[in-house]
Amino acid sequence: MNASPDIESPYAWIRLVASLSLMTIAGAGMYTVMVALPTVQNEFHIDRAGASLPFTMIMLGFGFGGVLMGRLMDRYGIIVPVVIAACALGAGFALASTAQTLGQFALIHGVLIGFFGISATFAPLLADISHWFVKRRGIAVAICASGNYLAGAIWPRVVQHFLVTAGWRTTYLALGVFCFVTMLPLSLVLRRRFQASHAASAVSRVRVDSRPLGLTPNALTALLFLAGIGCCVAMSMPQVHLVALCSDLKLGPARGAEMLSLMLGLGIISRLASGLVADRIGGLRTLLIGSTMQGLALLLFLPANGLVSLYLVSGLFGLFQGGIVPTYAIIIREYFPAAEAGSRVGVVMMATLFGMAFGGWVSGAIYDWTGSYRAAFINGIGWNLLNVSIVCFLLWQQQRDLKPDADMGGREEDLAQKA
Repeated sequence: MNASPDIESPYAWIRLVASLSLMTIAGAGMYTVMVALPTVQNEFHIDRAGASLPFTMIMLGFGFGGVLMGRLMDRYGIIVPVVIAACALGAGFALASTAQTLGQFALIHGVLIGFFGISATFAPLLADISHWFVKRRGIAVAICASGNYLAGAIWPRVVQHFLVTAGWRTTYLALGVFCFVTMLPLSLVLRRRFQASHAASAVSRVRVDSRPLGLTPNALTALLFLAGIGCCVAMSMPQVHLVALCSDLKLGPARGAEMLSLMLGLGIISRLASGLVADRIGGLRTLLIGSTMQGLALLLFLPANGLVSLYLVSGLFGLFQGGIVPTYAIIIREYFPAAEAGSRVGVVMMATLFGMAFGGWVSGAIYDWTGSYRAAFINGIGWNLLNVSIVCFLLWQQQRDLKPDADMGGREEDLAQKA
């Protein structure tokens, strides 16, 4: 069957740019509350833990909402969840600007900004863009996923400027208007729906069948879910606690923030490089490389206690880990039908978000118990080993799954020679 003429066409690349832009714009929902945390704390006269509640609600909404939005994408196309996200972010920011209590503020962030807002612009967009590329699917997914890190590079500085000059309520209202008026027109670029029947299975890297890798579809999804938790518990340790670690070492929080920016910036390079590698060797092998290198970087954090060493290790960590999460979307597209991409990518992305949320908390708890981050890094390494073990098992299953086909091909060749 011939591939759709839209696959890897100029329109596909325009669609990729629109998806990248949508993810970057919607990322304001995640990063604004981080920057506004001290201001919100003073506004509602609460402690730091209470001020962190809106971010926690966003992460929970982000995770659960991605599953729903993925199902909507599979059934109606990506434009439906994106339009919902534009409306939800517009309304969410506007309503948050009028909140009078922390409960109201946190609920709005969890439901409108998290569940119905940014959740629609991560996993569903990754699943959707994977339909429009075959030979360059890896780099396309990686470019799209970079929008999350681009948002982290752009929005904090913008939000901080307007918090100082206009106040947090005006800033929130302006962000709501901006998201609504920019995301709706961009969504029109995505109105054309991919027809799964047009996909060229002949050029796929692996066979999509009823038992991917010799497992049931749900079993494979469950293993990827567990792997996603494992890698992101490990990933969260430096990302969430690097600033605090620098403060403990008397290097100052400003240096920690610089290291975090360096890590996220190099993470974009990592995502793009991982996409190129996945196009050559497949998603599973790319995931194994990224996870192994992430574990190595975590090991290097253990002896690092100086300014130069922490800068170097933070940079290496960014280069190693940035491409891990998007690779799950590539793997799912390699082993599952296109019609299931949205829901299954949503489930696995939910696992990575849960891993980040749990990892950030448990690392802090371990620090409270031990008075040091050393044990927290060791805990992260252990979770990373779980991830690597699962990927190795899946690669072993891949070889077993392909062997019968090779044996069958050999038997057919023998029969042909005898004939």
